[in-house]
Amino acid sequence: MDDLSRFKQTYFDESAELLAVAEAGLLRLAPGEIDMDEVNAIFRAVHSIKGGGGAFGFNDLVAFAHEFETVMDGVRNAEIPVSTELVDTLIRANDVLARLLAHAADETEAPAGTTDDTVAALRRFLDRSGEPADEAPPAAIQAAAGFYPDDEDDEAGIFGDALAAIQAARDDQPAHAAGPVPEGKVRWTIVFRPKAELLLSGNEPTYMLRALRRLGEAEVVCHLDRLPSLRDLDAELLHLSWTVTLLADPQVDRAQIDDVFEFVADDCDIRISAEAPPPAIIAPALITPAEPVPVAAPAPAANLPEPVAPAAAPATPAATTSGAAKPGDGARRTNGSTGGSDHAGPATHTIRVDLDKIDRLVNMVGEMVITQAMIAEHLRDLPPGQFQELLEGLEGLAQHTRELRESVMSIRAQPVSSVFSRMPRLVRECAAVTGKEVMLVTTGETTEVDKTVVENLVDPLTHMIRNSIDHGLEGPEERERVGKPRAGTVHLSAAHRSGRIVIEVTDDGRGINRAKVLSKAIEKGLVQPGASLSDEEIDHLIFLPGFSTADQVSNLSGRGVGMDVVRRNISSLGGRIGVYSTPGEGSRFVLSLPLTLAVLDGMVISVGEERFVLPLTNIVESLRPKPADLHGLVNKCDVMMARGEYVRLVHLHRLFGIPKAIDDATKGLVVLVETEDGSRLGLVVDEVLGQQQVVIKSLESNFRRLDGVAAATILGDGRVALILDVAGLREMSRHGSGTGNASGGSTPPSPSLPAPADKSDQRQRQTV
Repeated sequence: MDDLSRFKQTYFDESAELLAVAEAGLLRLAPGEIDMDEVNAIFRAVHSIKGGGGAFGFNDLVAFAHEFETVMDGVRNAEIPVSTELVDTLIRANDVLARLLAHAADETEAPAGTTDDTVAALRRFLDRSGEPADEAPPAAIQAAAGFYPDDEDDEAGIFGDALAAIQAARDDQPAHAAGPVPEGKVRWTIVFRPKAELLLSGNEPTYMLRALRRLGEAEVVCHLDRLPSLRDLDAELLHLSWTVTLLADPQVDRAQIDDVFEFVADDCDIRISAEAPPPAIIAPALITPAEPVPVAAPAPAANLPEPVAPAAAPATPAATTSGAAKPGDGARRTNGSTGGSDHAGPATHTIRVDLDKIDRLVNMVGEMVITQAMIAEHLRDLPPGQFQELLEGLEGLAQHTRELRESVMSIRAQPVSSVFSRMPRLVRECAAVTGKEVMLVTTGETTEVDKTVVENLVDPLTHMIRNSIDHGLEGPEERERVGKPRAGTVHLSAAHRSGRIVIEVTDDGRGINRAKVLSKAIEKGLVQPGASLSDEEIDHLIFLPGFSTADQVSNLSGRGVGMDVVRRNISSLGGRIGVYSTPGEGSRFVLSLPLTLAVLDGMVISVGEERFVLPLTNIVESLRPKPADLHGLVNKCDVMMARGEYVRLVHLHRLFGIPKAIDDATKGLVVLVETEDGSRLGLVVDEVLGQQQVVIKSLESNFRRLDGVAAATILGDGRVALILDVAGLREMSRHGSGTGNASGGSTPPSPSLPAPADKSDQRQRQTV
């Protein structure tokens, strides 16, 4: 990949992040109280995309982004009022901008007319903003939003009095003599000399000069010293520069001025200096003889410290900034920032790395883990007491390997906020289609999980939230009749439990209508008429391919593919789905997924001649029970008394048909394990061989999915061992396998399996 291709890829990556910032801001934008920081963040995001697109010659993208940012500029100036219609149009514009970026990345032309409808809609808002003066915003709104009339962009306002500037240069005098600074004001002098290529990047100096005028009383002087003759003039290059004298309140700090030039700092020379009012003259009687009387002197041309936080002026007053726009950056900066190199703020200690490189690193760490395990396996045969230094070195290697593995895994870890942030848009659209009032509540957005898992969460969560809104929540009138708030609530949460990530989608709707589900299943031929199904089995039907309770097909539902997609996608990640539902109160869907798909810490156990790996996060303890602790339930299962509660026993050799294994739990070992919902299980094994890091190998992609098995791995001696899925073993045992239940019938939960905490205790649970 050449340098230009790398720069383009960086641009597309940053643009994707900026689009997400813009969409998040637009979804929070609503009529009424408007957060100007949010509006400015959206404007900066679109402006940055436009600037980068201009640098690479994406003309269609730049033209559309210009229309987009012009409307956003109108919102910033309070010329265009915020309405629901405007927000919807801006969201569509953000989508169109994303499509144009996709075409630019693929090096294809966007279809003709891609932007026409959206551009027309944006221009309608601009046309409305040019109404007669008697309909202009009130003075209070103008002052709050920094409103300025359109005639500020005339030649005297933006380009200054060019003849006066030329005459002043000839006379070797400043174009505007600076008088004394009024009390309670600060005079800023900004020299703005952009590079000739600034216009090619899509940036417009007029926006920056206008932004400076919003900060106070601005006097703009345009310099023509770089203007070539008409014969040599290139219309695509910028030959002008400006000096702006800004008289502002003390609350206007250096950071706010720096923000104006945030995206062009690398393409121009900016010099900023401040001049405060002279200090008050102190009466001579108050001055000690040892101190000279201060004499007021003209302010130096170099940068002065701001009044709030005195500091030494930097030697180089040129401002240099770079980086992507972030909402609220200006507000977070301290008033004590001076100039020069301080402008850039703290360095961003992040780099962009191609995902393939990280994947290769993960694979190499996995191979290192296997090699380390092989060395440890061979060293076990050494005579005790010999080669002590070698063994100590191996222990150090194991520790460093574990730390390296954790560091590499943390590189791949991403917060689920990248997925959760897409859901408000989905809820907004679904609510509009169904005519329902919906409020989305999210918690645990900072919960981190492997990037591969995050990427595969989008489709399942999309279908589950659509299902909750379309099938679960009632309409506003129906909710009021049953005593519920008009607006339904969908709660999306994420948390770490027992070495897994658990994501829940909860709604306070009507719950699963089991009678309707069963009726539809019989109608579609999925269930035989007259069949007697438990509530759990009925709930299980919603995941069948082609099943839907919708009376007619719509954009949201009716084709019977949504929940089937959820189950297949989650299963492919080694995850599970739980369903809790109470009629009239709502439903809760629980996704349980592994934190990583690469390496884990496990305990190697033996059953007969086979080896298995139990995830270390699931293990509570291992013990050898006494005969008095074991009890058998007639036609049910074996249980064991452990720590004051009965725990279901699962004989792994019966479950998987393994010969030559210990059948008597009092002669073998019982490993007490816990699932992510708190349920406990006792696994009867022959021996616990020890703890080991193992590399996860997908069983489903190389063979097929097996009940009770999450994945496979390679042990130090080269043998393949299966990584057990504790929750899957529990479900297999509940259906009569491996527990000594000769009838093979379905068994109810043991006393040790608690129902979910909180008010959903009475809800039925189905694990797929």
